[in-house]
Amino acid sequence: MSYVPTVVCTGIPHRHIGHSREEKMKIVIDDKIPYIRGAFEPFAEVIYLPGSKTTPEVVKDTDAIVTRTRTKCNRELLEGSKVKFIASATIGYDHIDTEYCERAGIEWTNAPGCNAESVNQYIASALFSYSMKKRFDLKEKTIGIVGVGHVGSKITRLCETIGMKVLLNDPPRERVEGPEQFVSLEEIQNEADIITFHVPLNMKGEDATFHMVNEQFIQNLKKKPLLINSCRGEVFDTEAIKKTLKTGAVSGFIADCWENEPDIDLELLELADYGTPHIAGYSKDGKANGTKMSVQAISRFFNLGIDNWEPENVELPEKTIIEIDGNQRREYSILAEAVLSTYDIENDDEALKENPQLFEKLRGDYPVRREFDSYTVVAGNIKNKTLEKLKKLGFRIKPQ
Repeated sequence: MSYVPTVVCTGIPHRHIGHSREEKMKIVIDDKIPYIRGAFEPFAEVIYLPGSKTTPEVVKDTDAIVTRTRTKCNRELLEGSKVKFIASATIGYDHIDTEYCERAGIEWTNAPGCNAESVNQYIASALFSYSMKKRFDLKEKTIGIVGVGHVGSKITRLCETIGMKVLLNDPPRERVEGPEQFVSLEEIQNEADIITFHVPLNMKGEDATFHMVNEQFIQNLKKKPLLINSCRGEVFDTEAIKKTLKTGAVSGFIADCWENEPDIDLELLELADYGTPHIAGYSKDGKANGTKMSVQAISRFFNLGIDNWEPENVELPEKTIIEIDGNQRREYSILAEAVLSTYDIENDDEALKENPQLFEKLRGDYPVRREFDSYTVVAGNIKNKTLEKLKKLGFRIKPQ
């Protein structure tokens, strides 16, 4: 499983391409990518379109595309076009036919790690919400983290800070770094109370992840773990996980990613403890990072001179101060309150289950969410070791 995302993948050697003033370049941009308007207008004709409207006719005379996962960048879209560079403002890149791009001389980049902290926040909320609903302490549980790249590494730090026992599985990293910090998938299947997946979608090869969680995987579980999918829908076999939830072979299921999005399986949605519309990485910070990485990549490729471009005016939530009085409270309760004050997964679960037909709209109109470091905990009567854990999670601390 090629668990560690590639930072930049290219089909041809890096090169700078200049455009004369007479030959103004053309860039097509997905209109759901935030903070990008105005970045390229001094250098190019810029077209903003929904991903579904990015067609061969549109891109035939286009030099660059800035896209998201909804646009399939393949032969059907690109053949015969002028496209020289594709920037995807996303961690994933399975929507890009990399083999075709290499043959066609089209360079491309994704934005690895751009929203890793956002997914970390999502998992933190999911874990605390689920544990409170089921009335158990996360510190008593073992979590298996499958895929320890940008996201999985942050989840590792989160879970260790909470006090959980953590098992890591990442064969590609293990082959490079050695086995010391990693365990087999079999050991996770034997020992983990919770298993969370942070792998890319690989359709083939020794690290294939397509339908990684299937009937065979589930049959090999020794406990009845909670399963979490916030990476790619196709990593889980929908029919297998539905059957498993009905028979009770696992204790629960939390899903942000689904097969056949946006036409997701409604029965699986109802069976899930929490189901959300592929928004784990949708913090404003994560989106701003993806946009920044895309703009800077295009600037470097076309020699535009805005290699240090940064988004401006990233929105803040109405309230960034979290007041917590720790008097006679357990550390666990304090950490949970801080996390859930920044993001409560139950709100997104309720919105999707009430209107699953609005999957894309819920994504497109997603409200302001900022990560832990945008928040200050005003702390009263909280022990120093708990304050240190809040700092490790990313919170700013202000004594009361």
